Amino acid sequence: MPLSGAIERHAATRPANPAFQLEDRVLSYGALSRAARQLFATLATLAPEGRSSIGPDNRLVAIVTGNHALFPAAFVAATAGNHCAALIDPHLPEAIRRRLMGKLDPDLVITIEGQALRLRNPHTGTASLFIEGDTEAHPPLPEGKDDAPFLIVFTSGTTADPKPIIRDRRSWRISLASGAPFFGIDAATSTYAPGPLAHGLALYAMTETLLAGGAFHSARHFDAEGGLATIRAAAIRRLVLVPTMLRRLCEGAPVESVDAITVAGAKLTAADHALCTRNFPKAALREYYGASELGFVTVTTPGDPASSTAVGKAFSGVRLCVLDDAGKARPAGETGTIFVESPLVATGYLGTGDGAGLARFGALATVGDLGFMEAGGTLHLLGRSGGMVLSGGNNIYPSEVEAALLGLAGVSAAHVFGVEHADLGSELVAVIEPRGPGLTAEALKAAMADVLPRYKQPRRIWLCRAMPVTPSGKVEAKTVRQWVAEGSDALERLV
Repeated sequence: MPLSGAIERHAATRPANPAFQLEDRVLSYGALSRAARQLFATLATLAPEGRSSIGPDNRLVAIVTGNHALFPAAFVAATAGNHCAALIDPHLPEAIRRRLMGKLDPDLVITIEGQALRLRNPHTGTASLFIEGDTEAHPPLPEGKDDAPFLIVFTSGTTADPKPIIRDRRSWRISLASGAPFFGIDAATSTYAPGPLAHGLALYAMTETLLAGGAFHSARHFDAEGGLATIRAAAIRRLVLVPTMLRRLCEGAPVESVDAITVAGAKLTAADHALCTRNFPKAALREYYGASELGFVTVTTPGDPASSTAVGKAFSGVRLCVLDDAGKARPAGETGTIFVESPLVATGYLGTGDGAGLARFGALATVGDLGFMEAGGTLHLLGRSGGMVLSGGNNIYPSEVEAALLGLAGVSAAHVFGVEHADLGSELVAVIEPRGPGLTAEALKAAMADVLPRYKQPRRIWLCRAMPVTPSGKVEAKTVRQWVAEGSDALERLV
């Protein structure tokens, strides 16, 4: 069912039920429907016709609110009918936000003004302030066409400007219809996903929760103490987050109410699995591998053994294959490029793109990730094509080394990459965030020797007491690499 139609149905049958809660502000389904209707009407008044980069048939609405109590109303209104929402993270540097806005050339822009939303047409300069509580009746929200664009999200942009990825409704409707029964989401499911709603993980979690009629809990900014308080006070049943956030939550006392945890964005280590079992003893833990461009690709099963590379089996409706550079299937256990045949793949990038990222070959699509398949169908993810480091004649995948480092007791976060070297071609280096004080070079070398062959052990290592991260919880690679290149005081040489 389309999201707008689901919101209207929930508002008609259980208007007082909580739909969205951001700390102390709660939006019921009735209030969500009223707010979305009013916003939709205002957007149509401010921009009677489309003039944006996606053409005249659709209004492009840029939402630059971050995690705000009225975000779901803005999102529902900006994706109903002939609208298409473009989500821009307000925490991005201003210069990057300006460039992204220039690529979009949106018909309308939604920003925050205190507890209210400001709606503005950048072409005409006309604007309107939206404050929750309007009692005027507005028509029900219209449903959009399957094949029309409805959403633009941006890649994480850790090493370059984020790229705009455009989706039609069909891909998400198929994904949501498959995902709800698979993940066991229904009206009784309360979900806590504290990540940025401008990014795919939390946004999708919010959408699937609202579609089912459940209660979704967000946070303006994630902190473990506040997150645990929310989980306990609301008896949260499901968590959707990145590994960094899960590790922080596991620093508190055990929680009994959570029965499902979904993790994406990076691999969990064996230590993470043990922590999760201790702190959320009743939770079924799933990891999924996917990409903004591809949607769900694989998912693990609760109880699967922890692995630094295994990312589960194909998601419902997805066919996987691993091919060599000539397009031939690789045998089980041999590394190649991961391809998918899936109805969940995005339309593509807005504009010409940069030649990297999503590529299509007939019915198959890839983002250049490398890996191998077991004979039983389990996929192992090794890294991104172009990220491979050739050092001393050896092919090394930094993500594999990062996963091994994260499995060590003294390491909390890690970023591994290659730098030019006159003799080796490339030299493998690492920046790690230690887990507490006392990590020595000798202890780290001994621990690495137990999990990595010598040629995969980084030759130079720096400590970073507070690793820079993106709003979605991933290591900010661009900053870390710049610190290494400049010899920044933020780093301390260890090896």
